Amino acid sequence: MNRILGIALLFALGMYSSHAQKMNSIAFIPEGYVLSETYYGDLNKDGQEDCMLIIKGTNTANVVINRFDQEVDRNRRGIIVLFKNENTYELADKNYDCFYSENEDGGVYYAPELDITTERSNLIIHFAHGRYGYWRYIFRFQESAFKLIGYDASSNHGPRIDRETSINFLTRKKLTRINTNHDAEGGDEVFEETWETIEQKQLFNLSEIEKFEDFDMGITY
Repeated sequence: MNRILGIALLFALGMYSSHAQKMNSIAFIPEGYVLSETYYGDLNKDGQEDCMLIIKGTNTANVVINRFDQEVDRNRRGIIVLFKNENTYELADKNYDCFYSENEDGGVYYAPELDITTERSNLIIHFAHGRYGYWRYIFRFQESAFKLIGYDASSNHGPRIDRETSINFLTRKKLTRINTNHDAEGGDEVFEETWETIEQKQLFNLSEIEKFEDFDMGITY
């Protein structure tokens, strides 16, 4: 009987702890925003699952009728990064409006899709654009902020890769790979590689990027 009570107590405490963490993370969402998505991963190499909240504005003026006569929410999205500290969260970084709405008009194709991942304790902001490729921004926490340390992009034509770009902001090196086999069907590309040194010395802060869609890597070299 005591063993059963002990198990029940541990379960109850676990449920309370999980609920407390969730409520603690929600508390970081500012007025005028709602939670859109939640991601987890260790971002400061302490073995704990940190939390990344994608938030979305709630301004009714940004709920509009699109070209298909559908009502869509065009409020912008942002990100809040929380470090886990035992059973609570601490604010690590934030940017409330840096991402466009998931309901943006992509023209003849859908708008690039946002995804958040972690790799080797780095924060990865990834935009997938289907047959046209992808681009991603790699941030690392240092000097009390998330700094942009890398950028990768792939420009595709269906399964064929036409161009790849990779920038390491720590070494200030940029690699460009251009496919010279225009008859390639995917997997049989022939790349010409070019290395450059970029002039950008100061690392960009996640919190200072106004709009990722306007954050052109071409301005950094």
